[in-house]
Amino acid sequence: MSDTYLGYILAGAALLLFTASILLTKLASHRLDLGLGFLVATTANVVFSALAFSVQMGLRGDALLWNAQAFWLFAAAGAFATYLGRFFFYESVVRFGPAKASIFQISSPLFTALMAWLLLGERLGVLAALGMLMTIAGLMLVSYKPGFFSRRNAVAVIPPDGGPAPAALKSSVMQRTLRHVMQSVFLLGVGSSMAYAIGNVLRGSAVRGWNEPVLGALVGALSGLALHLLFSAGKREILQRLRTADRGGVSLFALIGVSTISAQICVIGAMRYIPLSVATLVTLCTPVLVFPLSLLLFKNQDGITAITLAGSALTLLGIAIIVMR
Repeated sequence: MSDTYLGYILAGAALLLFTASILLTKLASHRLDLGLGFLVATTANVVFSALAFSVQMGLRGDALLWNAQAFWLFAAAGAFATYLGRFFFYESVVRFGPAKASIFQISSPLFTALMAWLLLGERLGVLAALGMLMTIAGLMLVSYKPGFFSRRNAVAVIPPDGGPAPAALKSSVMQRTLRHVMQSVFLLGVGSSMAYAIGNVLRGSAVRGWNEPVLGALVGALSGLALHLLFSAGKREILQRLRTADRGGVSLFALIGVSTISAQICVIGAMRYIPLSVATLVTLCTPVLVFPLSLLLFKNQDGITAITLAGSALTLLGIAIIVMR
């Protein structure tokens, strides 16, 4: 098997894991506050990736070669993607509605492609670029729902990494500061998309110089958790809230944490072998799987429309062009 196809397999595995985390979030959000759920999921990110890295170190035959630059790139990626990306995303959803926020998220691979070209010299062929545009257009169609562009639409939206919202969205110092300067849907949307794109480029650059995706995911998770604890209010009440929280909800969010960090490990691994923007794009195709599975598992009342089917077909065609080019 070529390295390129291995990269696509890893990206596909990440897509399945992110899809699972979104479906689990639909179940867990009814049983536990999303802010507390974020803390549980992010803690599970750290614990599971630490266990996975311990197993890896026990099984590998060679010693770990230290790379300080890649280590700090992974840490910065966690700050941008795990914390800032989710923060800006949910802030834009609250202020301007899920459709406008989602459109900017779907554009994230384009920012990733541009930054990877400028910073890493990564180039895409004409067919790959065409496939990306078709896939993004298809995802926009899949995500569209009638009345979706109202400012205060109640549709629940999950960020690209499948994780719940940071508690800092409600009462952090960062939010109080940004509230006065981030009144534009463009600034918030671009801020979210750029944060994820920067995180992707940092991860891709790190893993290409230091092939340690498990350790990289662990470092990023630690960075995101540290920022969450640093900027979140009500730290003293966290343990009390956990003691009184629904046990089933806590377990579900812990499982979400395992799923999302496993997906991140796969994405980081994929970025070593395929273009960063392509790896990002594949993992953003979760709506193509989430919508039919929601209909099957949760009897989603929205159903699947002709627009959803057309968008799914266009998305799959775009992915096929990228893979088979």
